[in-house]
Amino acid sequence: MALRTSAVLAVLILCSLVCVFAADISGKWTAEFDSQVGLQKYTYEFKVDGTNISGKASVNIGGTDMESVIAKGKIDGDKISFVENLDYQGMELSIEYTGTVSGNEMNLSRTVAGQEGETFVAKRAK
Repeated sequence: MALRTSAVLAVLILCSLVCVFAADISGKWTAEFDSQVGLQKYTYEFKVDGTNISGKASVNIGGTDMESVIAKGKIDGDKISFVENLDYQGMELSIEYTGTVSGNEMNLSRTVAGQEGETFVAKRAK
């Protein structure tokens, strides 16, 4: 009986630990998609500290290279959210991202300055 109780407790502890750990998104991810302002090519570089995400994004929009800061990032299991603060042609834009992580892919949706934006897949850079 004690062995059975110990086995059940071990399984419950392992299941609870799996739920606590967030997906590991540290490193570089790339994405490419069409938008109202043309083709956008992104490289995101994420740093993870517990459930907090920070980093930077490098983007090429219509041949113009820019960098932006990633802030207010959170990861909870496979769910991710963050804000990209981008200066686009002298206009400060807050781009909000939400999505899910599955292995080496992130399914992301974003809103740009409160307006519905794009849905796309980012892939872990090799």
